[in-house]
Formats: sequence, structure tokens, C-alpha cells
Amino acid sequence: MRLATYRPTLTDAARLGAVRDQLVVDVARLGEAKGVALPSSMQAFIEAGPLALEALAKLLDAGPAGWPVGTAVPLANVQLLAPIPRPRKNIFGIGLNYVEHVAESSRALDTAKDLPKQPIIFSKPPTCVIGPGEAIQHDAAITRQLDWEVELAVIIGTTARRVSVAQALSHVFGYSVMIDISARDCRRAGQWIYSKGQDTYAPFGPVIVTADAIPDPQILDLSLTVNGIEKQSSNTRYMLFKVADLIADISQGMTLEPGDVIATGTPSGVGAGRNPPEFLWPGDVVEAEVAGIGRLRHPIVKI
Repeated sequence: MRLATYRPTLTDAARLGAVRDQLVVDVARLGEAKGVALPSSMQAFIEAGPLALEALAKLLDAGPAGWPVGTAVPLANVQLLAPIPRPRKNIFGIGLNYVEHVAESSRALDTAKDLPKQPIIFSKPPTCVIGPGEAIQHDAAITRQLDWEVELAVIIGTTARRVSVAQALSHVFGYSVMIDISARDCRRAGQWIYSKGQDTYAPFGPVIVTADAIPDPQILDLSLTVNGIEKQSSNTRYMLFKVADLIADISQGMTLEPGDVIATGTPSGVGAGRNPPEFLWPGDVVEAEVAGIGRLRHPIVKI
């Protein structure tokens, strides 16, 4: 199932929709028409648990003939937002999680040459999230090294506290795409949050694909282009710590809750690692894709 947060018009409140065949089906309105109580927001829907997911799947399986008038609109006619427009706590970011990226970072960013023995975890605040098509801000007074990183995003569905690797994927609600925008010259004493957590630095979307549609998150192609030129191309099989490893590791010390987001790291090909280095500037357009989930496209704008 493909779920999105959308606005029917620019002035409407955000609503939860299911994307089917270039249509967006309003989840709460479909449920109301069929006598089934379903939430109108992504966060509430995730918190409602598997029973809500099962109920929605049955209603959608009836097909367009079974969707009352007014519950479905063309995807092209709506504005997609970030699937969770304001996560309730910081995004868990994972650094140096692809072997080749470890090597390029050690050359360009003075990070360690050795492969990490444990996941490297940082965070990005909720205020840095933007939705599909929104502008990424470039403030030349703060950074002249604005960089890109395509990542698979994992959305937690049920509370995970000290879970095993074997149990970990059962706690996943679904998967999405994130671009971890980074101001490489804004690291402070080795800490990354100011470099990676500024406003607009977490493009997120365009949808969440539920976990049942992606039984193995370690076989997904991911790629990124700048102005149509490919910069990154890899596959999640090359993660140093797999999705299940990350969930198990984080949950040993920090409770993962429904709606929490983990950005699982990026492959090689970032701007800082290129020879010569390349960075994003106003007028550029960055696009990122994870196969089977979707594509994000964002302009860079001067502020």
C-alpha cells in the first residue's frame, strides 16, 4: 500500500490518502462512507496499528467502483506533503553506513578510515522536514558546501524497546525516501546536528510504502542526480548495518515509537567526496529515488 499526506487545494488542511492508479483516495472519508472509523493523518493512522491497515486494505480492494463519489481525486490535482509533515521527535540519522562512503568520507571529511564497529547515530530535528517539490534553502552566510545524500527512510510502526535483530523488521510500518542535506562546513567539534539539521535539510516522501509491499528492504536500488547528472547509484544491499541491525541497535538504549523515522545512510558519490568537490548552489535541482517507493525533486534557492 502507498500512503501519502496531501492537500486537495493549497488552502485545505493536510489529509491522509492512499495512492492507487494515479488517484488519491481520502482514507478518513472512505472509511466514513463505509461506516469504518479511520484516521485523517499519517501519524494517527500509524498509531492505530495493524487493524486500521487491514480495514483500509479491504476498503481499497473494492476498487474505484466501490469508492463513493468524492473520496478519490487525481494525484496530479493535489499537493503532496512530507508523509509525516512534522515528526514528533528527531529523525534518527545514520552516518557512514555504506563501505565506499566510509572511504570517500575519510579522504574528504577527515572521518576515520576504519569501518564503524557500531552504527554512527546523529539526529535531524522535525523542523528540517520538507515535502515533495519544496525548495531547499541555501544561505551563503552559513555554508558554501551544501551537499546531497540519498537515503532509504524507515518508519517505525510499533514500539520497539530492546528488540533483537530477528524481531526488528516486525516493528516497521513502511519505507520512504529522504535526502539528507548536509552543510559540510558547519560541523562543530565533530558534531553533525548543525550541519545536517538546518531548516529544509530533510526532504521526505513522496509516499510511505507499507512494509508488506517491501518484505526485504536490502534489495532496493537508490540513486541521486543533480541537474539531471547522476551522482549516486547503489543498492541497499551494500549497507554496513542493515535495517534490522539499526532498529535493534537503537532500541537497546532509546525506545522507538510509532512514527519515528530512521534515515539509514547514504552510498558513495556525495559532493564532498568528488574530485574536485562539488556542492549545491541556487538554481540547481536535486532528484533522489528509491526503486519501488518513488522520486523526490527539489530546487535549491537562495535565502
